Amino acid sequence: MKYMLLIHSGDGVAQWENLTEDEQNAILGEYMAISQAPGVTGGDQLQPPETATTVRVQDGRTLTTDGPFAETKDALGGYYQFEADDLDAAIEIASRIPAARLGGAVEVRPVVER
Repeated sequence: MKYMLLIHSGDGVAQWENLTEDEQNAILGEYMAISQAPGVTGGDQLQPPETATTVRVQDGRTLTTDGPFAETKDALGGYYQFEADDLDAAIEIASRIPAARLGGAVEVRPVVER
């Protein structure tokens, strides 16, 4: 089964800025190791929410607004796609994502496969 591991930053951005360059590099290394783990089939970091554009269609017109849909403490900061035998395996990978221990959270969601 495929899972999306949605990485929510929480207050991790503030914590990140207080780390030394060596600490930041170590965390980046953890992210790279996860991206190369068996079963991980993709993933990327996202630009900050301020760079987002939200699209809606009303009465046949396309409407766009700047930024995220709503104010939120936990902005989506990135994701991994992971193929695993079961939820426990997906949770194990999610628990290794640095954001989970740096004030953020990782949402594990099964992908609908067609």
